[in-house]
Amino acid sequence: MKFPGKRKSKHYFPVSARDPLLQSVLSEQENGSWVVGIDQTLVDIEAKVDDDFLARYGLSAGHSLVIEDGIAEALYHELMENALISHQFAGGTIGNTLHNYSVLADDRSVLLGVMCNNIQIGGYAYRYLCNTSSRMDLNYLQGVDGAIGRCFTLIGEHGERTFAISPGQMNQLQAENIPEEVIAGASALVLTSYLVRCKAGEPMPAATMQAIAYAKRHNVPVVLTLGTKFVIGDNPQFWRDFLREHVSIVAMNEEEAFALTGESDPLLAANMALDWVDLVLCTAGPTGLYMAAYTEETNKRNTNHPLLPGAIAEFNQYEFSRAMRYQDCEQPLRIFSHIAPYMGGPEKIMNTNGAGDGALAALLHDITANNYHRQKVPNSSKHARPFLTYSSLAQVCKYANRVSYQVLNQHSPRLTRGLPEREDSLEESYWDR
Repeated sequence: MKFPGKRKSKHYFPVSARDPLLQSVLSEQENGSWVVGIDQTLVDIEAKVDDDFLARYGLSAGHSLVIEDGIAEALYHELMENALISHQFAGGTIGNTLHNYSVLADDRSVLLGVMCNNIQIGGYAYRYLCNTSSRMDLNYLQGVDGAIGRCFTLIGEHGERTFAISPGQMNQLQAENIPEEVIAGASALVLTSYLVRCKAGEPMPAATMQAIAYAKRHNVPVVLTLGTKFVIGDNPQFWRDFLREHVSIVAMNEEEAFALTGESDPLLAANMALDWVDLVLCTAGPTGLYMAAYTEETNKRNTNHPLLPGAIAEFNQYEFSRAMRYQDCEQPLRIFSHIAPYMGGPEKIMNTNGAGDGALAALLHDITANNYHRQKVPNSSKHARPFLTYSSLAQVCKYANRVSYQVLNQHSPRLTRGLPEREDSLEESYWDR
């Protein structure tokens, strides 16, 4: 387990790993520091085509269309045969998040979903595996006879982008293939709203609810990323009730936050979401990133950063506090933090896909690091209360912000390497607290 974010040496762990007084404790404990997620496994395929190609497959330039499996197979075969494909990236919001978590933490994550029984070298399923961290455990994937999901981005002669989406077998995960023991030992169960919005008769929603039931049984935090504003805006009350009943942590952008709460101000939207969940991560584009959570009143810590104006006056006053689940607080106090885009944001944004997934991966890293440290040094003062995160809310904001920047700076939504050990552009004091 790598430490989440650059810190002073006193904060590194495992603490005193060679101390003989700790060895008896450490030897009796099994490291259960991983995250598990369910995803609609899919591959993003990008290719340059002409107008005749679009016409042959009944596609309308500049629009998005769901296509049948047979059409998708013929389309893909033609792209491969004529070497028109420029990129094939492993996709899926949860797959991206878990991959980035494993790259950052250099540790295990577990993906639940489906994968082709027969994989052709050079094909889309092969590319999915090639673009996935070796630290990501794929042993629990359910085999299917047929294709996983494919999202074709077809770039026309004039640069317009046409999207052809083939779900394939990505929603065929069965409830009996959800391993309770994997969820029971996890630091978090990570889901997306798409999983419970499938065609009638598809088993994915039942599999998702089975995973949630296991997480509740073993007191594992459930994390939900909201997907798109259209999914949430279709029935916001459903999602409010779903959050209240099943979810501990919600990740969203400002558009999804507005669809969920009706609040255009990300801070007010995050505050409202705390009515339903324990912790909120809200990315807000050029405005930066907001986080909201609960902490114990007696453990609140004042910030030494400037107090920020906003719809909630001086809202970041206690951002040096560590997050807790509402159920674990005796006197719950709402805490908030905000950070502007790292280094003002990239000079040129290469990819907006996945910046939120990167931020969520950083948050998951901090949560899992907290569990890891609790196992290694159970009597540490860091664990005087059942905190959810290892770091303060302000520190998690900084870390999530830095990872988002890294994703925005590259073509793929998946990190190819961890963050640099030393940030030459930052003072050492940036990472304090």
